[in-house]
This record gives sequence, structure tokens and C-alpha cells, in this order.
Amino acid sequence: MDREKKGTKATAVAIFSNCFLTVLNIIVGLMCGSYALIAEGIHTFSDVITSIIAYIGFKIGQKPADEEHPRGYGRAEAISGLVIVLFLAIVGYEIIDTAKDQLLNPILIHTPTIYAAIMAVVGISINIIISSYLIKTGKEIKSPAIEADGHHQRTDIYSSIAILIGIVASNMGFPILDPIVGMAIGILILKTAYSIGKENINNILGKVPDKNLVRRIKRVVDKTPDAYNAHNIKIDNYGPYYIVNLHIQVDGDITVDEAHKIVHITEENIMKKIPDIKSVSVHACPLGLEYEHCQKIDKK
Repeated sequence: MDREKKGTKATAVAIFSNCFLTVLNIIVGLMCGSYALIAEGIHTFSDVITSIIAYIGFKIGQKPADEEHPRGYGRAEAISGLVIVLFLAIVGYEIIDTAKDQLLNPILIHTPTIYAAIMAVVGISINIIISSYLIKTGKEIKSPAIEADGHHQRTDIYSSIAILIGIVASNMGFPILDPIVGMAIGILILKTAYSIGKENINNILGKVPDKNLVRRIKRVVDKTPDAYNAHNIKIDNYGPYYIVNLHIQVDGDITVDEAHKIVHITEENIMKKIPDIKSVSVHACPLGLEYEHCQKIDKK
């Protein structure tokens, strides 16, 4: 299954499962008079929205390069990932704010019913499966948007756990534990939002990826006939793919045509051996020149 099909399938599964949980939470909440479940249903509906945002970002990121965007649309996924981070931050803030009100006004603390507990277990089970699937798929196809959506789905596990803890704590005579746990969960969600936001911002700013990629590029060059000493390697991170510029050294006595062929073969080898690299531009320097001198020539 190719990248587009995997991404489309992942977002479709997320949207369907969240629609199911939204309806189920609200219906059960209304039937048993549980505000916690109704609120959870509304919260789960926000997951439907973020899954749609992830899908839009994923589809835009799939668009091929054009005249206005010669390097493609890959960073659209990182932008949609930041929108999802905004939703995460709002959810975290709302949980903390509600917990604060309950701590300041203990009369607001209520005990969810057994139906809420059953529904919480169902929600935890479904969200563990869906969030793990989204995060795994997002990493596999290098989709920042889908991976961020998976982390957002994971926050529903925390809120469902909070409902269960509230039930147990109330039955044990410690209802005050419910808002305390809720506040801790809200802080954890904000921490998750920060981590995902930082990663997506780094993608947009073009942060250099794992140094292992640089080593892989050098190994490919070393195995390419008549190409030597890959240096000045610059990697632009576009989320699902990379765009690379680098210099190599070639024999200074060969013709321009021969140097051009070596450059072309090197570019083909890099993209063939490292599929994550969508485009590569290789510049040839005469063999024997010092690296610093080579740079000075390039700048002229």
C-alpha cells in the first residue's frame, strides 16, 4: 500500500471511530444523566475536526511541485500539525480550568455513575487502538499531521482514565482526588502539545534531521565511481521528504561532460538508495582543492 492510501485509510478510520464515540458518549451521558460523559462526547467531537484537519494537511502535502512551489507542498503537513497542537492546548487548558474550579468549589465535584465507568473503559480501549495506529502510521509514512492527530487522540485516554479515577476516589471517600488527577492530566496534555509543536516548528524551519542521514549520503557518494569526499551537505526537511544540496570532488583533469555524468549518476544513486530524499542537487569541485578554498570558489 502506497503512502497516500495508508494516510487516507488512517484518517478515515480516525474520523469514523471518533464519530462513533461522540454519538455513544452523548447518548449514554443523556440516558444516565452524566455530565462527564456528555462533556467527553463534545471533546471527542473535537477529535473528528482534528482528523479532518490532518487529512487536509496530508492531501495538500501530497501535491506535486509546481511553478509557484518548486520544492513541493510537504510542509503543509507540519502546518496542519500546528493547528492540531492548538486544539491540544485548548483541551489541556479547559481540563486544568475545570479542575481548578472544582478545587476552589468542592461542591462542584460530582461522582460519575457506573455507566460512565463502563463507557470510560470502552473509550480507553478504542482510543488506545486508534491513537497507536495513527502514531505508528504517521511515523511510517513520515506524516507530521497524522502523527500529531494520533497524539491528540491519546489525550482522550487520559480524560477517560480521569473519569475512572473519579469514580474510584468518590467511592473510597476521596472525591477531591478527581480534580487533582484532572489537573495533572491537563498539564500532561499541555506538555504533549509543546513537544509536538516544537517538532513541527522545527520541520517548518528546516531543522537538520538525524545525523545518520548525512552519514548515509556520504556512504552512497563513497560507493559512486569517480565521486569523492561529499561535503557541504545541506538538508531541507519537508516533513514527509527531504531536499538535499551537496558538493563532491572529482578529478580536476576530466572534461566538463565527464564531470556532469558523475554528478548525474551521484544524484540518481542518492535518491535510489535513500527514497526519503525527493530531490538532490550535486555540485562538483576539482579533486585536490582544500575544502575552504572550494567554498571560496563557490561563493564567487
